[in-house]
Amino acid sequence: MSLQHLFYPGSIAVVGASPAMTTGRMPFFQILKGTGYQGAVYPVNPAHKEIDGQPAYPSLAEIPDGVDLAVCLVPARFALETLELAVKKRIRFVHFFTSGFSEVGNVDLEDKMLEIARGGETRIVGPNCLGVYCAESGVSFDPTLELEEYGSVAFLGQSGGVTNNFMRMACARKIAINKAVSYGNQIDLAVEDFLDYFADDDGIRVIAAYIEDVKNGDAFLQAVRKITPTKPLIILKGGVTREGAEAAASHTGAMAGEFPIWSAVMRQHRCIAVHTERQMVDAVTLAVSEKIPEGPRIGYLGAGGGTSVLFTDLAASAGLSLPELSRETQESIGGRISDVNTSTRNPVDLGAFGFDYKILTHTMRAMDRDENIDVIMIYLSLDFLNLFERRRLEEGLYAIGKAARELARPVIPILAKSADDKPRLEEIRLLALSIFREAGMSMYNYLEDAVDAVRAVLPWSLSRKGNQEKGRVGPAK
Repeated sequence: MSLQHLFYPGSIAVVGASPAMTTGRMPFFQILKGTGYQGAVYPVNPAHKEIDGQPAYPSLAEIPDGVDLAVCLVPARFALETLELAVKKRIRFVHFFTSGFSEVGNVDLEDKMLEIARGGETRIVGPNCLGVYCAESGVSFDPTLELEEYGSVAFLGQSGGVTNNFMRMACARKIAINKAVSYGNQIDLAVEDFLDYFADDDGIRVIAAYIEDVKNGDAFLQAVRKITPTKPLIILKGGVTREGAEAAASHTGAMAGEFPIWSAVMRQHRCIAVHTERQMVDAVTLAVSEKIPEGPRIGYLGAGGGTSVLFTDLAASAGLSLPELSRETQESIGGRISDVNTSTRNPVDLGAFGFDYKILTHTMRAMDRDENIDVIMIYLSLDFLNLFERRRLEEGLYAIGKAARELARPVIPILAKSADDKPRLEEIRLLALSIFREAGMSMYNYLEDAVDAVRAVLPWSLSRKGNQEKGRVGPAK
């Protein structure tokens, strides 16, 4: 069954809609009315004649028109009754926001729900989840997210909290979300169904997911194999320890498998495995950049010897390398700087010259011509950038962004700060983020975040590059 009408419903019923915003229920009716959703929205609640100036219906059966999606906020004890009405009305999808199912041991209720749904053509999202987000159609569960830009990232989250966290973290990085699903207990529609749909969605370039368990391993791997040859699939696994698995069971009723087996399967199928929410967003940030690394050889450019040493340690520990630059590259860089407190070998330490954006961009171009380098990383200190007046600061940031866009190799800036109590530094960081994201670049706040992102994404990038090269020379014999 196609999921098109789930993400692009022509009409939505909100069962349990309420005019009150403090009842403990998600105000889905008000959210849909406020996010620009253009289809019909029907509030359903027998306790109200109207809600927010719109006539309310006592039940799904009373809605005169067809409904593509029903969002249900009713207690679990009314789930079967609600689902029976949805099946009779031939509603395509029913999303149960409600909790109180297998996550608290109520497995029989979920079995009965499935039996009812199988008696018709209705499919279930959840229960115990936030549901569906689609920027293009205006379907949303979060009124704080901007819907103007569709973006190219899709997210799947078994947890509503992790889903919200990811979407806010991504938006803070100026990464627009195309579609998202918080799918909870996945008693019917499961992670593999959504992955399969995202694989065929041309508007989606990158997929990230938080997964606690997989119901159908074969279908899941089939969807993964469909995705990873062309799109990066970044997965954060929940329940990797015994204690975490127990927490997952009480959260979504998930039965997590053995993590070493999971890790091996993910590597075999070219998934990008991460271990924290921040690592997941860091990897997505790199994956949506216009240019991503296609090799492990880093050209590091900064001002300060100690930071260069620390970066070299981090890179080496992650399996990356900092090869010595060619003689021609070093001469090109050295021709613009003195040989006092500087180094042109790699890591490149420009010393005080590192704050001259003309020398900085010249060095970037010299590195880009070096055949020993796959990716350029630039370390900038927000504390020192704070010394420049606004016009010169913007001029320098735009120059870096312009140069990066013109180069063949990806450029990854790291803007770190030592003082956490200076609001001006955060203003500069946000300015740089806006400029660099507009230039198609990823940007990080810490050395280790940039290194971890490259380490995570690089195996997928190399496998894609290998597939492309095989495609150019014809199939293997």
